[in-house]
Parts: sequence; C-alpha cells; structure tokens
Amino acid sequence: MDLTYTPAQQAFRAEVRAWLKDNVPAQRLQSYDTREGFEQHRRWEAQLASAGFSSVTWPKELGGRGCDLNEWLIFEEEYWAADAPARVNQNGILLLGPTLMEFGTEEQKARFLPRMARCDDMWAQGWSEPGAGSDMAAISSRAIRQGDKFILNGQKIWSTRAVFANWLFGLFRSDPASSRHHGLSYILVPLDSPGITVRPIRAINGTDHFAEIFFDDVEVPAENLIGGEGKGWNVAMATAGFERGLLLRSPARYQRSAQKLAQLYQRNRAQADRDPSIRDAVLRAWMGAEAYTLSSYHTVGRLHKGARIGAEASTNKLAWSELDILIHDTAMRILGQRAEVLDDGEANEWLEGFLFAQAGPIYAGSNEIQRNIIAQRMLGLPKS
Repeated sequence: MDLTYTPAQQAFRAEVRAWLKDNVPAQRLQSYDTREGFEQHRRWEAQLASAGFSSVTWPKELGGRGCDLNEWLIFEEEYWAADAPARVNQNGILLLGPTLMEFGTEEQKARFLPRMARCDDMWAQGWSEPGAGSDMAAISSRAIRQGDKFILNGQKIWSTRAVFANWLFGLFRSDPASSRHHGLSYILVPLDSPGITVRPIRAINGTDHFAEIFFDDVEVPAENLIGGEGKGWNVAMATAGFERGLLLRSPARYQRSAQKLAQLYQRNRAQADRDPSIRDAVLRAWMGAEAYTLSSYHTVGRLHKGARIGAEASTNKLAWSELDILIHDTAMRILGQRAEVLDDGEANEWLEGFLFAQAGPIYAGSNEIQRNIIAQRMLGLPKS
C-alpha cells in the first residue's frame, strides 16, 4: 500500500486546511440535540455546502466536489484536526445520499440531493420499531399501495434527528402477506404529512436525541419509493453498509480523539500513572486509531480497483464502536470522579463523548448481530 500523496492531493489538502482556518467558528456550537444548536449546525453545514465541502464525494452537479475516497479521507483528516463542528445532517449526506446515488432515479437524485447537500432538507432514519430493533426483517409498519400513493400505518422508534428533521427515510412492509425480509419497501416520507406524530425521547444527557414516530393513515406519493416496490431490503442493506462501513465514522475522528486523549494523559500524568493500566489503555487507543486509519486506506484502495464492501462492513463497525468506548472510558479514568462535576469545556466534552460512546455497540446494528454476520458470512461458520 503506497501512502504517498500526489501533488493534486497535497494541493487539495492545503485548500481544505486554508478554508477551515478561515471559516471554522471560534466558539463551540450548542448541542444539535437542542433546537437552537440544531439550527446553528444546519447553518454551518450550509456554509460548508457553499464551498462544496458538505458532501465532497458527490458529483458537482448534485452539490458536491466530485472527489474520490482518498480525497474524502484527506478532507476528514483536515476537518477533525481543525476541531470543526460535528455534522448534523449525516443521516442524509452519509447514508441516504449514497443510497440514492445507487438506487434512485435521475429525477429523485435531482430532486433530493442538491437540497440535501445545502441542508435545505434535514433527514431522520425510520427503521427500528418496538418489535424490530437490530432485526430489521421483523418490521411490521405497513405501506399499502393505493394507486399513485402509499398509505402508511405503524410506529418507528429510536429515530435519530426526527425531533427537528423535516424528512424521513424508512422501511415499511408493503406486502401484508410477506414475512421477514420479503415484501419491504424503502420510502421517503415528509415529516409534516398529516397523520404523523413525532414524540421526543429524552436521552441520558437530558437532550432530545431520538424520537418515536406514529403513522396514522399517512399518504405518501408513490414517486417517493426508492428501488422498486418490495425491494426495500436490498436498498436498506446498502444503506446499512454505508452506516457500518467507511462513511459514517471516518478514521480521522478517532485519530483526533486519540491525540486529545494522549494530551489529556500528559497533563494529568502524575495522577494517571498511579494506575499503570491507564497508560497501556492510552497506547492501545492510539494504536487502534492508527490501525483503523490504515485499514480504511487499504479498503479505499480495494474499492478503487472495483471491490465492494459486503459483510466486512460489520468488522468496521465493531472496530470504530469499540475504539470509541476505549478512548472515552480511558479519558474518564484519567479525569476520575471529578469529570462528573467539573464545569469546564474539556471535561464536559469528554463526559458527553463517554455517554454517547455507550450507544456505539447498539446503533447501526448491535455488535452481537455484527459478530453473527462475521461468523456466518465471512468465516462460514454454521448457525448455532
């Protein structure tokens, strides 16, 4: 694997670094799980879009920069190194966007993607249900075709960003006689449609990160169907691949966190070294972030040669979710119990990150399910 950057890639890095230096907000934005913070992040992403940086791998005509995945990795490295704000429309840009590129019609791409890139539309995910969490094949919410529209009924839960978003991409059972992964359809739903009720779910840190959504005879135009009626499982699996694979969690995110962790350890070394295992954890976090980065560059190289990410996306998901926990758990061990009461930006940031990291092994498909996928589809092991 050759990690030498071309002159064009070096020039792109310099351009990104200069733009971020001039444009990253001096003050940290409020949490995007609040209305004011959500709008602050939305305006920031619109500013990114004005420079073509909200979705760098998209074609220019659809609001992107036309970059390849190597340039995306470079952009992410500069973005996280600049401590730029977290991005609030990742459901749209990183999950639905690539899905539409693969399965959407030309009309759907032209209709949704430029607005998504500019953050004119903000997207929520509508997959999980009270009886269908990581097992999406158990979905029971229905979308029954009536002429040129679908009638939606049912409930979704743990829908990220649904409190403030205005659109949802969801999986619904369009064939009432079907079971499991058959007879499902992937449909885009305006959240202001009559018959929709969005109810916030209060998170452990007191913010409205999730919501449950109720559908009561909601009418959605059939033109909002993605990938064909009854073909939703294949479309959703592609989205899940983007979620578990490269795009949702770039390696630069963890490199920056590992760097901050090492700096935190150095500032608190006298206290931290009372427990020798803390130093070992810092080293493992650093090495894990570097290993994840090298693995990502290797994967991108394979993709450029025509390979596809299949079940191995599950190994990626295990790596970043468990690395996130290691990094933040180690930070909390360094700070000790005072981290829960300190009223300063750094301690609050580590505490918020620690709380969020606990969800990593659950969202995007629980890690137990990912291990089953790895065992069966990659290692060829029999089901128990």
